[in-house]
Amino acid sequence: MRLARVLGWTALAVPLGLVVTVFVAWAMSDNVCEFGRTDLRNPVAAIAYCEYGTVDRLQLVQVEKPVPADDELLVRVRAASVNPLDWHYLRGTPYVMRLDSGLRKPEVTRLGVDFAGTVEAVGRNVTRFQPGDAVFGGRTGAFAEYVTVRESGAVTLKPPGIGFEEAAAVPIAALTALQALRDAGGVQREDTVLVNGASGGVGTFAVQLATHFGAHVTGICSTRNQQLVRSLGAELVVDYTKEDFTERAERYDLILDLVGNRDLSDLRRAMNPDGKAILVGGGGPDAGNWIGPLARPLTAVLYNPFVEEEFVPFLAQLTAQDLAFVGGLMESGAVHAVIDRRYGLAEVPEAIRYLEEGHARGKVIIVIE
Repeated sequence: MRLARVLGWTALAVPLGLVVTVFVAWAMSDNVCEFGRTDLRNPVAAIAYCEYGTVDRLQLVQVEKPVPADDELLVRVRAASVNPLDWHYLRGTPYVMRLDSGLRKPEVTRLGVDFAGTVEAVGRNVTRFQPGDAVFGGRTGAFAEYVTVRESGAVTLKPPGIGFEEAAAVPIAALTALQALRDAGGVQREDTVLVNGASGGVGTFAVQLATHFGAHVTGICSTRNQQLVRSLGAELVVDYTKEDFTERAERYDLILDLVGNRDLSDLRRAMNPDGKAILVGGGGPDAGNWIGPLARPLTAVLYNPFVEEEFVPFLAQLTAQDLAFVGGLMESGAVHAVIDRRYGLAEVPEAIRYLEEGHARGKVIIVIE
């Protein structure tokens, strides 16, 4: 009887403790709102948000100009770019990501990652960079006039042959394409590669990089983007408004799925028996608020033991080495950034809204004067 009572109390205490933990975390997840400050000594402009929600939450505000730590660079941002990651953080969806970003309110109130600009100052321990260097990389808070980034972080010198706008298009999109193809996919010369979502930010880089690696590339896009995708190196372009690529005769060694609009069983029909499908994001801003794009990786884990093909969930890592690698390809002319639209810093809400519509051709750039 005593053991039964202990087990009973334990069974009650565990879920109760979980509820209390979540409630405390929710209550404590607050932030310091940067709107309307009047105590700034060196004000600079930045985009900020204090509540989760749509682009209506974003405001152009004045913040204190950052000061680099001993191991940091202070970069005057000349250009930034917009990614789906931005709307996920803004909306706080899928909700599971709030376990990291803040349950009730965003812990980090600044937005943007990709940047390119000029080093204005360096910390005393910095040795690889100096004021005046043109650099590009990734750092939270890139939608701003200034950003600080650690010397050991995702930052590298910008090749002189490419502009700030092109460089700002690289970090998340190009490195996602590169690492998905090279590392997760193990792409080889003469492989057959299909890129689903070939005209988007990641897709335009993926088509070029797969071609650079010697693969035979098929791009999936809409009617209006066929010529663009073909010009990037795709040998075959399939118009998804007219054909279902999973019903065609072609089979692929590697599928890079950037859209997430097909079941794994559909993708399997288009794969060689030992093929791989790399699952990269997918879904719009309102797709599955609880776990969203994470549903497909979970499905892949359950699916893989029962099929010959392999389905690989993927998330890129920003590294200085890969930034430099892509920068070198761009300098040589082997790869270039496809830029759809340009917006000013105050127009970041409009830029994100446009990207959310899902029809951007390549990258959307924020130009910061």
